[in-house]
Amino acid sequence: MERRESAQERAAELTERVGSVQGRIDDALARRDAAVEGFDGEAATVAKEREVVAASVPADLLKLYEKLREQQGGVGAAKLYQRTCQGCRQELAITELAEIRKAPSDTVLRCENCRRILVRTSESGL
Repeated sequence: MERRESAQERAAELTERVGSVQGRIDDALARRDAAVEGFDGEAATVAKEREVVAASVPADLLKLYEKLREQQGGVGAAKLYQRTCQGCRQELAITELAEIRKAPSDTVLRCENCRRILVRTSESGL
């Protein structure tokens, strides 16, 4: 009889623990689902913004960018920052920088190392 009561108490204790763990699991799943919903919303917003920007880019440049993006793990263009390509993190050679300086602002330039499209800014170090 005593063993039966002990077993019943242990079963009740385990049932309570299972309920507690299940509550934590349910809470974690709810937080996960909320985060995924937030990511999905953000992805949709970014996709719409991208469509607007892509519409203003010449078709041949967009085609090149998409090809590079596929080849380069999702990054087809990189900022030229302080004489360094931010795509491959390599500092450009002096001769390459000289060519970039001479190039008209609407010329599409590419990194000699990773072949990504280089985006020039005031911080390019030219």
